[in-house]
Amino acid sequence: MGILAWIVLGAIAGFLANMIVGGGEGVIGTILLGIVGAVVGGWLASAFLKLKDPTGINVESIVVSVIGAIIVLSAVRAVGGRRRRV
Repeated sequence: MGILAWIVLGAIAGFLANMIVGGGEGVIGTILLGIVGAVVGGWLASAFLKLKDPTGINVESIVVSVIGAIIVLSAVRAVGGRRRRV
């Protein structure tokens, strides 16, 4: 998958994960969250469900990426805690 497709998929997955879990990571943080979520979700899907890795912008890739992004976001918040804005 090309870098532009990873960025678009990351933006979509990160945005949807932020809408589900809640958060305000900003544009770059949301894209990075989605890309990391796609990697984590793809690994989990291939390891446990025998699905293929995210391979473009399609429904299966978006669902796998959003689930991975939710897992990553939840893990980061559990470890680091929620920061308060002043």
